[in-house]
Amino acid sequence: MEVLHFLFGIFGNMTALFLFLAPVVTFRRIIKKRSTEDFSGVPYTMTLLNCLLSAWYGLPFVSPNNILVSTVNGAGAAVEAIYVVIFLVFAPNKGKAKMLGILALVLSIFASVALVSLLALHGQSRKVFCGFAAAIFSICMYASPLSIMRLVIKTKSVEYMPFLLSLFVFLCGTSWFVYGLLGRDPFVAVPNGCGSALGAMQLILYAIYRNKKGIPGDGDGAADKCNGTTSPMKMNGKPEMV
Repeated sequence: MEVLHFLFGIFGNMTALFLFLAPVVTFRRIIKKRSTEDFSGVPYTMTLLNCLLSAWYGLPFVSPNNILVSTVNGAGAAVEAIYVVIFLVFAPNKGKAKMLGILALVLSIFASVALVSLLALHGQSRKVFCGFAAAIFSICMYASPLSIMRLVIKTKSVEYMPFLLSLFVFLCGTSWFVYGLLGRDPFVAVPNGCGSALGAMQLILYAIYRNKKGIPGDGDGAADKCNGTTSPMKMNGKPEMV
Protein backbone atom coordinates (compact mmCIF):
# COMPACT_ATOMS: atom_id res chain seq x y z
CA MET A 1 0.00 0.00 0.00
CA GLU A 2 2.83 2.39 0.84
CA VAL A 3 4.50 1.62 -2.48
CA LEU A 4 1.28 2.43 -4.39
CA HIS A 5 0.87 5.60 -2.35
CA PHE A 6 4.38 6.69 -3.33
CA LEU A 7 3.96 5.74 -7.02
CA PHE A 8 0.73 7.70 -7.40
CA GLY A 9 2.44 10.66 -5.74
CA ILE A 10 5.29 10.48 -8.27
CA PHE A 11 2.81 10.25 -11.17
CA GLY A 12 0.90 13.19 -9.72
CA ASN A 13 4.13 15.21 -9.60
CA MET A 14 4.82 14.46 -13.27
CA THR A 15 1.36 15.40 -14.53
CA ALA A 16 1.18 18.50 -12.33
CA LEU A 17 4.51 19.77 -13.65
CA PHE A 18 3.20 19.46 -17.20
CA LEU A 19 0.20 21.57 -16.24
CA PHE A 20 2.34 24.16 -14.48
CA LEU A 21 4.44 24.57 -17.63
CA ALA A 22 1.44 24.79 -19.99
CA PRO A 23 1.32 28.65 -19.95
CA VAL A 24 4.91 28.91 -21.21
CA VAL A 25 3.60 29.51 -24.75
CA THR A 26 1.50 32.42 -23.50
CA PHE A 27 4.43 34.04 -21.70
CA ARG A 28 6.74 33.59 -24.67
CA ARG A 29 4.21 35.63 -26.61
CA ILE A 30 4.04 38.27 -23.86
CA ILE A 31 7.84 38.60 -23.79
CA LYS A 32 8.10 38.69 -27.59
CA LYS A 33 5.45 41.42 -27.91
CA ARG A 34 6.52 43.11 -24.67
CA SER A 35 2.86 43.43 -23.77
CA THR A 36 0.31 41.45 -21.76
CA GLU A 37 -2.35 42.41 -24.34
CA ASP A 38 -5.75 41.21 -23.07
CA PHE A 39 -4.37 38.39 -20.94
CA SER A 40 -5.30 38.35 -17.27
CA GLY A 41 -2.76 37.82 -14.51
CA VAL A 42 -5.37 36.80 -11.94
CA PRO A 43 -5.20 33.03 -12.65
CA TYR A 44 -1.45 33.01 -12.04
CA THR A 45 -1.65 34.83 -8.71
CA MET A 46 -4.45 32.53 -7.55
CA THR A 47 -2.52 29.46 -8.66
CA LEU A 48 0.47 30.83 -6.74
CA LEU A 49 -1.68 31.01 -3.60
CA ASN A 50 -2.94 27.46 -4.11
CA CYS A 51 0.61 26.15 -4.58
CA LEU A 52 1.90 27.97 -1.51
CA LEU A 53 -0.92 26.66 0.70
CA SER A 54 -0.63 23.10 -0.66
CA ALA A 55 3.17 23.11 -0.27
CA TRP A 56 2.79 24.32 3.31
CA TYR A 57 0.18 21.63 4.05
CA GLY A 58 2.51 18.89 2.77
CA LEU A 59 5.39 19.82 5.11
CA PRO A 60 6.16 17.12 7.71
CA PHE A 61 5.39 19.32 10.74
CA VAL A 62 1.94 20.07 9.31
CA SER A 63 0.94 16.86 7.55
CA PRO A 64 3.23 13.81 7.95
CA ASN A 65 3.80 11.51 4.95
CA ASN A 66 2.77 14.12 2.36
CA ILE A 67 6.19 15.40 1.30
CA LEU A 68 5.36 14.70 -2.38
CA VAL A 69 2.55 17.25 -2.10
CA SER A 70 5.12 19.81 -0.95
CA THR A 71 7.67 19.04 -3.65
CA VAL A 72 5.35 19.51 -6.63
CA ASN A 73 3.56 22.54 -5.20
CA GLY A 74 6.86 24.10 -4.16
CA ALA A 75 8.01 23.77 -7.76
CA GLY A 76 4.65 25.08 -8.93
CA ALA A 77 4.92 28.11 -6.65
CA ALA A 78 8.34 28.93 -8.15
CA VAL A 79 6.99 28.64 -11.70
CA GLU A 80 3.91 30.73 -10.94
CA ALA A 81 6.06 33.38 -9.23
CA ILE A 82 8.07 33.69 -12.46
CA TYR A 83 4.84 34.10 -14.44
CA VAL A 84 3.65 36.82 -12.05
CA VAL A 85 6.95 38.72 -12.28
CA ILE A 86 6.90 38.58 -16.10
CA PHE A 87 3.31 39.79 -16.10
CA LEU A 88 4.17 42.69 -13.80
CA VAL A 89 7.10 43.71 -16.02
CA PHE A 90 5.05 43.93 -19.21
CA ALA A 91 1.62 44.93 -17.88
CA PRO A 92 0.40 48.54 -18.34
CA ASN A 93 0.43 50.75 -15.24
CA LYS A 94 -3.24 50.10 -14.47
CA GLY A 95 -2.73 46.37 -14.83
CA LYS A 96 0.36 46.48 -12.61
CA ALA A 97 -1.54 48.23 -9.85
CA LYS A 98 -4.29 45.61 -9.97
CA MET A 99 -1.81 42.73 -10.01
CA LEU A 100 0.21 44.16 -7.13
CA GLY A 101 -2.98 44.52 -5.09
CA ILE A 102 -4.00 40.92 -5.76
CA LEU A 103 -0.46 39.68 -5.10
CA ALA A 104 -0.40 41.53 -1.76
CA LEU A 105 -3.71 39.85 -0.85
CA VAL A 106 -2.39 36.42 -1.86
CA LEU A 107 0.78 36.80 0.18
CA SER A 108 -1.20 38.13 3.14
CA ILE A 109 -3.54 35.11 3.09
CA PHE A 110 -0.63 32.68 2.92
CA ALA A 111 1.30 34.48 5.65
CA SER A 112 -1.79 34.50 7.89
CA VAL A 113 -2.40 30.77 7.43
CA ALA A 114 1.27 29.96 8.04
CA LEU A 115 1.58 32.15 11.15
CA VAL A 116 -1.68 30.96 12.72
CA SER A 117 -0.75 27.33 12.10
CA LEU A 118 2.71 27.82 13.63
CA LEU A 119 1.88 30.02 16.59
CA ALA A 120 -1.64 29.03 17.61
CA LEU A 121 -2.18 25.44 16.51
CA HIS A 122 -0.51 22.10 17.05
CA GLY A 123 -0.84 18.49 15.90
CA GLN A 124 -4.14 17.50 14.32
CA SER A 125 -5.70 20.96 14.65
CA ARG A 126 -2.81 22.43 12.63
CA LYS A 127 -3.27 19.79 9.92
CA VAL A 128 -7.05 20.37 9.74
CA PHE A 129 -6.69 24.17 9.55
CA CYS A 130 -4.04 24.10 6.81
CA GLY A 131 -5.83 21.27 4.99
CA PHE A 132 -9.09 23.19 4.80
CA ALA A 133 -7.31 26.29 3.49
CA ALA A 134 -5.46 24.32 0.81
CA ALA A 135 -8.55 22.30 -0.18
CA ILE A 136 -10.78 25.36 -0.60
CA PHE A 137 -8.40 27.06 -3.03
CA SER A 138 -7.72 23.80 -4.86
CA ILE A 139 -11.44 23.34 -5.50
CA CYS A 140 -11.73 26.95 -6.68
CA MET A 141 -8.85 26.41 -9.07
CA TYR A 142 -10.28 23.17 -10.43
CA ALA A 143 -13.66 24.86 -10.94
CA SER A 144 -12.20 27.59 -13.14
CA PRO A 145 -12.60 25.57 -16.42
CA LEU A 146 -16.39 25.59 -16.01
CA SER A 147 -16.65 28.75 -18.11
CA ILE A 148 -14.62 27.10 -20.88
CA MET A 149 -16.86 24.03 -20.78
CA ARG A 150 -19.88 26.31 -21.07
CA LEU A 151 -18.25 27.97 -24.08
CA VAL A 152 -17.67 24.56 -25.73
CA ILE A 153 -21.35 23.66 -25.32
CA LYS A 154 -22.45 27.05 -26.62
CA THR A 155 -20.22 27.09 -29.70
CA LYS A 156 -20.22 23.30 -30.23
CA SER A 157 -16.48 23.58 -30.77
CA VAL A 158 -13.45 22.44 -28.75
CA GLU A 159 -11.16 24.98 -30.42
CA TYR A 160 -10.44 26.71 -27.11
CA MET A 161 -10.23 23.55 -24.99
CA PRO A 162 -7.01 21.73 -26.01
CA PHE A 163 -7.21 17.97 -25.67
CA LEU A 164 -3.83 17.45 -24.01
CA LEU A 165 -4.55 19.98 -21.28
CA SER A 166 -7.93 18.38 -20.59
CA LEU A 167 -6.26 14.97 -20.50
CA PHE A 168 -3.60 16.07 -18.02
CA VAL A 169 -6.16 17.82 -15.83
CA PHE A 170 -7.92 14.46 -15.60
CA LEU A 171 -4.72 12.47 -15.04
CA CYS A 172 -3.39 14.91 -12.47
CA GLY A 173 -6.65 15.07 -10.54
CA THR A 174 -7.08 11.29 -10.64
CA SER A 175 -3.54 10.49 -9.50
CA TRP A 176 -3.73 12.88 -6.54
CA PHE A 177 -7.24 11.66 -5.74
CA VAL A 178 -5.96 8.07 -5.47
CA TYR A 179 -2.90 9.32 -3.56
CA GLY A 180 -5.22 10.98 -1.05
CA LEU A 181 -7.40 7.87 -0.74
CA LEU A 182 -4.41 5.60 -0.16
CA GLY A 183 -3.05 8.03 2.42
CA ARG A 184 -6.52 8.45 3.98
CA ASP A 185 -6.20 12.19 3.56
CA PRO A 186 -9.50 13.90 2.66
CA PHE A 187 -7.77 17.26 2.18
CA VAL A 188 -5.92 15.79 -0.80
CA ALA A 189 -8.57 13.33 -2.01
CA VAL A 190 -11.66 15.60 -2.03
CA PRO A 191 -10.39 18.59 -4.09
CA ASN A 192 -8.59 16.32 -6.50
CA GLY A 193 -11.63 14.08 -6.81
CA CYS A 194 -13.46 17.21 -7.97
CA GLY A 195 -10.61 17.91 -10.39
CA SER A 196 -10.73 14.36 -11.74
CA ALA A 197 -14.49 14.60 -12.32
CA LEU A 198 -14.19 17.97 -14.08
CA GLY A 199 -11.33 16.64 -16.20
CA ALA A 200 -13.46 13.65 -17.20
CA MET A 201 -16.29 16.02 -18.15
CA GLN A 202 -13.91 17.98 -20.37
CA LEU A 203 -12.82 14.78 -22.12
CA ILE A 204 -16.45 13.77 -22.64
CA LEU A 205 -17.21 17.16 -24.17
CA TYR A 206 -14.16 16.79 -26.37
CA ALA A 207 -15.37 13.40 -27.59
CA ILE A 208 -18.81 14.86 -28.37
CA TYR A 209 -17.70 18.02 -30.16
CA ARG A 210 -14.26 17.16 -31.57
CA ASN A 211 -15.57 16.79 -35.15
CA LYS A 212 -17.99 19.71 -34.96
CA LYS A 213 -17.20 22.92 -36.81
CA GLY A 214 -19.02 25.05 -34.27
CA ILE A 215 -21.55 27.82 -34.62
CA PRO A 216 -20.20 30.76 -36.69
CA GLY A 217 -19.87 33.95 -34.67
CA ASP A 218 -20.44 32.40 -31.26
CA GLY A 219 -16.74 32.06 -30.64
CA ASP A 220 -15.97 35.76 -31.14
CA GLY A 221 -13.75 36.93 -28.33
CA ALA A 222 -13.42 33.40 -26.99
CA ALA A 223 -9.67 33.37 -27.41
CA ASP A 224 -9.28 36.40 -25.18
CA LYS A 225 -11.65 34.87 -22.66
CA CYS A 226 -9.83 31.56 -22.53
CA ASN A 227 -6.43 33.17 -22.43
CA GLY A 228 -7.51 35.56 -19.75
CA THR A 229 -9.68 35.00 -16.73
CA THR A 230 -10.83 31.44 -17.38
CA SER A 231 -7.55 29.59 -17.10
CA PRO A 232 -7.96 26.42 -15.00
CA MET A 233 -5.41 25.04 -12.79
CA LYS A 234 -5.02 21.81 -10.72
CA MET A 235 -4.53 21.10 -8.29
CA ASN A 236 -1.84 20.67 -7.71
CA GLY A 237 -1.42 22.84 -9.65
CA LYS A 238 -3.43 22.33 -11.20
CA PRO A 239 -2.89 24.34 -14.55
CA GLU A 240 -3.94 26.97 -16.90
CA MET A 241 -5.84 26.62 -20.11
CA VAL A 242 -4.08 28.63 -22.75
